[in-house]
Amino acid sequence: MDNHYNIYICGVGGQGIIKTSVIIGEAAMNQGLNVVMSEIHGMSQRGGSVSTELKIGDYNSSIIPEHGADMLLSFEPIETIRGLNKVNDDTKIVFNTHPIVPASSDKPYPGVANITEVLKENFKHVLPIDGTKLAIDAGNVLALNMVLLGAVTADDKFPLSKESVIAAMKNNLKPKFHELNLKAIESGYNWIKG
Repeated sequence: MDNHYNIYICGVGGQGIIKTSVIIGEAAMNQGLNVVMSEIHGMSQRGGSVSTELKIGDYNSSIIPEHGADMLLSFEPIETIRGLNKVNDDTKIVFNTHPIVPASSDKPYPGVANITEVLKENFKHVLPIDGTKLAIDAGNVLALNMVLLGAVTADDKFPLSKESVIAAMKNNLKPKFHELNLKAIESGYNWIKG
């Protein structure tokens, strides 16, 4: 890390995007790194698109410029596409392959296999993960955000250690959920490490 790392996180309301951002931010501070986080964009209460931007390092602004993300962490396939204006050739794209089809839409949802194929044709570092299945296997679908958090910590260029992320998770979530979330973090980490 050259003392700067930008993470764009997107998904839909109710997937734990805000909590994930808070945990990453706290883990960064615990490692002695500066961090700024954007305000939450979107309709988090209504299942609409939600995104946050985190910049680790010495920054004055919390907004990631176009093509300025080191990591795109997406909780939903279509939201991955919506976030592509933030990526560049070197951006790691970690995305949950489980779709959330809007009930109000009369348009067909594109095939996830097609989305994945197009992403891999156009970007070098595409890491699809069925985070929803891994969360269910860990014990609760609500642990999706911890699965994805574990997945990003597996990237060699991610500036935060898995240990600092786990410590921040424990500080932000109730103790009765620690075992489930530890299992979820490990499953996401191991999925990416292979």
